[in-house]
Amino acid sequence: MPVVREFTLPDLGEGLTGAEVVRWMVEVGEVIAVDQPVVEVETAKAVVEVPCPYGGVVTARYGEPGEEVAVGAPLVTVAVSPAVGAPSPSAEVERPLVGYGVAEPDKGGRRRRVGAPATAPAPVPAAAPTAVAAPVAVVAPAAPPAVAVAVAPVVVPVISPLVRRSAREHGIDLAALTGSGPDGLIMRADVERAIAALAPGGTPAAVPVSNGATAPAGAEVVPLRGLRRAVAEKLTRSHREIPAATCWVDADATELMALRRQLNATPGPKVSVLALLARICTVALARFPELNSSVTEDGSGILRHSAVHLGFAAQGERGLVVPVVRDAQRLSTEQLGAELARLTESARTGALTPAELTGGTFTLNNYGVFGVDGSTPILNHPEAAMLGVGRIVAKPWVHQGELAVREVTQLSFTFDHRVCDGGTAGGFLRFVADCVEQPGMLLRQL
Repeated sequence: MPVVREFTLPDLGEGLTGAEVVRWMVEVGEVIAVDQPVVEVETAKAVVEVPCPYGGVVTARYGEPGEEVAVGAPLVTVAVSPAVGAPSPSAEVERPLVGYGVAEPDKGGRRRRVGAPATAPAPVPAAAPTAVAAPVAVVAPAAPPAVAVAVAPVVVPVISPLVRRSAREHGIDLAALTGSGPDGLIMRADVERAIAALAPGGTPAAVPVSNGATAPAGAEVVPLRGLRRAVAEKLTRSHREIPAATCWVDADATELMALRRQLNATPGPKVSVLALLARICTVALARFPELNSSVTEDGSGILRHSAVHLGFAAQGERGLVVPVVRDAQRLSTEQLGAELARLTESARTGALTPAELTGGTFTLNNYGVFGVDGSTPILNHPEAAMLGVGRIVAKPWVHQGELAVREVTQLSFTFDHRVCDGGTAGGFLRFVADCVEQPGMLLRQL
């Protein structure tokens, strides 16, 4: 007889508490193999496929695309049969999911499910489809008999923590609402209607927004979800907590561009301007290590990082992301170029992993690709510094006492004033500018 097993959303790492369902990769009634991906979810870091450690017949799915599922909440239930490729029933410890840590052992008790499945459980087929290598009969478990309970707690059918938060912020009693979702599941629209009903006359002339503000009737309210919400929260925290200051300088990049052309004239991988700037940053941080740091969570100390995990801004299909080059100080200019190119391509296709988007200690932001000269960026919390590079453009410039047309760029440097004073920040920026103008200076540092 098959056993129905419940698979919950695993801990995806980096302290994430939930993920948004992007798309389901299996249907109810479908036979799946052990470790087959069943759903694609979007976290604050990346879009990832989640494999199920059980093989068998999918009997239920939880969460619709666009809804958030908390870590530990049900994702799918599977009718497991050993012959279909599931873990042995005698094994008390679940198989670990690769990349997600080890699952807790099954204690034998029934877990209470908060909410109802987004798709109602379907009858289990009498036999596995022919696509399975070794089809066997799979019999649906008999429905459990009704059990009389003297006192039953009120279970509010809500899956999304966003819906709960919105209701809590507006004083809405979820137990008093009738959900419009499957099996009475309370959806975001149900809460928004309840909020609207609180307005005088019950017919508001504006659309309620989660922060209590309103938008004019007919205006579109775009919810902050997934990566966009994570970016908004991180930038808000950075702006609120970090006393940031910015300094900038114009630099003559003519010699740097000439060096790049010389390097690319020889056989081998092409060297990008970003790779040269990354090399300059690693050398500059070796001279000014206080800028490769972050302030502790409680603000009582400064963490000086021994390795340079270099983040850089990249535009991808999910928006602007910051991939991280690990141990950038150990890489040659050519290796830096190869890693930057690989991560840029992964960002473009949306294939970056959570590990490739976290752990940065310093950020390089080349906003010159957008055709702008300068910026005062918000720091990538909890990092203490960011170098910005504007477009490299031909400008009149005094060179060796004479007016000439040179390739000039603006360098801007934003830093956490808690980790250093202006002298250190100015020294870092001046050293970077000198390396841009006279790239031969790098030979002294290598």
